[in-house]
Amino acid sequence: MKRKVNDFQSIVSRFIKFIDKKIIISITRYAVSIRKNFMSDNKYFERMISRKSTLLFISLIMALGVFFIIDTKSIVMLETSAEVLYNQNVTVQYNEEAYVLEGVPETVDITLIGRKSDLYLARQIPNHEVTLDLSGLKPGAHKVDLKYKRVLESINYKLDPSVVTVTIHSKVSEVKTINIDVLNMDNLDPKLIIDNIEIERDDVIVKGAEDTLDKVATIKALIDVDNFVNPEVGDLDFKDIPLVAYDELGNIVDVEIVPSKVNAIISIASPSKVVPIQVIPTGNVTFGKAISNIDLDIKDVTIYGEESILTNINSIPVEIDVDGLKGNKKYSVSLEKPVGVRYMKGGIININVQISDEVAVEFENIGIEYQNLGNNYTVNAKTENDQRVTVIVKGVQSVIDEIDSNDIRAYVDLKGYGVGEHEVDVLIERSDFKVTYLPKIKKVTLIIKANK
Repeated sequence: MKRKVNDFQSIVSRFIKFIDKKIIISITRYAVSIRKNFMSDNKYFERMISRKSTLLFISLIMALGVFFIIDTKSIVMLETSAEVLYNQNVTVQYNEEAYVLEGVPETVDITLIGRKSDLYLARQIPNHEVTLDLSGLKPGAHKVDLKYKRVLESINYKLDPSVVTVTIHSKVSEVKTINIDVLNMDNLDPKLIIDNIEIERDDVIVKGAEDTLDKVATIKALIDVDNFVNPEVGDLDFKDIPLVAYDELGNIVDVEIVPSKVNAIISIASPSKVVPIQVIPTGNVTFGKAISNIDLDIKDVTIYGEESILTNINSIPVEIDVDGLKGNKKYSVSLEKPVGVRYMKGGIININVQISDEVAVEFENIGIEYQNLGNNYTVNAKTENDQRVTVIVKGVQSVIDEIDSNDIRAYVDLKGYGVGEHEVDVLIERSDFKVTYLPKIKKVTLIIKANK
C-alpha cells in the first residue's frame, strides 16, 4: 500500500511541474500583454509580475488547485460503493445419473460491495461463478446455501437469493415409442410430398422424476421442412432430429430423453394425376330448349397430392348457371383446387354452351339397383313393377342418339332403412349433364328382411 502511495505522489509531482511550465507561465505572459495594452501606467505591474516571488506564488496557487482536484478524485476512487450483477448463471453439483432436481434457480443476482477501483476491476472479469453444492444429499427437501467464488478478496458480496429450497427426486426411467411430427409442411414445394419417413429407432428411454414421467403422453421427432436443402424426388438423409416430450394437452414436459436426437431417411415423391374438367349446368334452360354441346378450351388438368387423395378424384367439377338460358352463351370460370390436393394449375377456363330444340325419348326396362343396404339385411321388390322403371330422357336429339340404355343407372338409397316394407324414391344417376332424366314411376315398394 505504501508503494502505491509513493507512486501516486510521484505522478502528482510530475503533473504539477507540467502545469507550472505549460500553463502558469503562459498565463503570466498573457496577463503582461493585457496590462501593456490596456493600462497607461504599467511600470508597477511589470515590476510585480517580474518578481520571482510573485511567479512562485501564482504557481503555488495553481498547483494547490490541481492537487485538490486530483485528491478529490482519489478519494472518490477510494470510497466504498456497490454494484449489482444481474442474472448470473448457477452451477449445480450433484449426481445427474441418480437424481432429478426441483426448485433450483437458473440465475441469481450478485451485489458487489467495495472500492470503486476494485469494482471496476471486478467488472472486467467475464466469469462470476455461483455454485450450488448438493453432493451427498439424499432424496427429499433441503435448504442449501448458494456460494460465490470471489474474484477479488477486497470485495464483499451478497447473493439474491442466497438460500434456496431444493427438492431431490430419485431418477426413474421408462421406454417410450417415438412418433413423427412434420413441421412447416406448407413450405414444401406443393408438387412434392413426404411419402415415407424411416427413423433409425422406434423407441427411446425417458428419465426423470416418477410423477413427471406420468405426465408424458408422447415423444415426438420434430422434422422441420424448413431445414430441407433443395428437396427433390428421392431419399433424403436427415440428421439430428430433436425429440420432445409432450403431455396429453400438448404442453412440453421437461424430462431427459436418451438419445435426445435421431436420424431418419425421408422419402420424397411427386404423385400426380391427369383428370378431366366436368362442367355441371345448374338450373333449367328455357322451356322447349336443351343444351346441345358444351365446349371447353382446357379439357383436363394435372393435380398433385397424396396417392390416397388422388385415387378418389376422377374429375374437376365446374358449375355454370344456365337457368332461363335461351341461346348460346360463353362463360369464364375459375378452377378451384379440390380439398386435399396440394397443387393444381389454376386459372380461368372458357366454356361455350350451345342451345337447340329439346326432344324427349323413353328408355324402358331399366333395372333398379340397391344402394347403402346394411350388411345384416336382404332386400326384394314387392312386385315385378318394383324391379324395373322407364326413364324419360330430355335433350337435344343428337345428344340422345348417343345414349344407350346401359348408360342409364336407376337406383334406390336404402341408408337407414331396416326390416319391413318400405316405399322408396327412385333416383337416376346423371351421367350426361346435357340431358335430364325423369323416372316414370317415382317410388317403388321394397321388402327388407334380416339375414339369418
